[in-house]
Amino acid sequence: MRHRRRPPRPPARRGVKDVLKKRLKNYYKKQKLMQKEPINRDSCYDYICVVDFEATCEEGNPPEFVHEIIEFPIVLLNTHTLEIEDTFQQYVKPEINPKLSDFCISLTGITQDIVDKAETFTQVLQNVIEWMRQRELGTKYSYSMLTDGSWDMSKFLNTQCRISRIKYPSFAKRWINIRKSYGNFYKVPRSQTKLTMMLENLGMNYDGRPHSGLDDSKNIARIAVRMLQDGCELRVNERMHAGQLMTVSSLAPLEGAPAPQMPRYRN
Repeated sequence: MRHRRRPPRPPARRGVKDVLKKRLKNYYKKQKLMQKEPINRDSCYDYICVVDFEATCEEGNPPEFVHEIIEFPIVLLNTHTLEIEDTFQQYVKPEINPKLSDFCISLTGITQDIVDKAETFTQVLQNVIEWMRQRELGTKYSYSMLTDGSWDMSKFLNTQCRISRIKYPSFAKRWINIRKSYGNFYKVPRSQTKLTMMLENLGMNYDGRPHSGLDDSKNIARIAVRMLQDGCELRVNERMHAGQLMTVSSLAPLEGAPAPQMPRYRN
């Protein structure tokens, strides 16, 4: 009786293998440390504020199209308990393109009625700052902003502040770009640092509705939790300076974001 040879299994994706290898190494490292002393979850900051804006868009996103923020979410992650302590979510009324494209509605799930009833960006930003102050961020507790990539701060927030004729808020001038942190920590290429791919490589599925700003932020927070559990030191790695995106060296002095204040109007 002849036996058929089984076809070879497809090779595991590089990103998954690299992440698993790094996580296994950290696991054994932690096991050794636990034998010597109890776990001490020291983090760079007491809290991390995860932000993932949703903005107006058109299919193909023509270069001349101006993106306006239409959802401002924050997920407040306690880095000591590794729990999401609170969330903030408000929608924003766009000024330049007040009518949403069908593509934007389909992508984000944000309807025309929602933005028509929403407040302006300036008022929503004031609400954000008040929410952060109530949680004593930058006064009693140290914190940092965290995003999935550079665009949320360097493009969306930067552009929106110009549209709303206000200066760029100081609390958002420095942040953790989790894609950079993830790639550097797990030693994977940039192509492996998209949100769904980061989740997949860590053995997790996306939870919620993709392109909902709040759901995206919650999933980014799940990645941050896993990275902290694996021993990653999440710290600021990008900043805005004179309207330009810049890299922050890992050797730079560690400092949290300042207490949030409402920025002044532009002249």
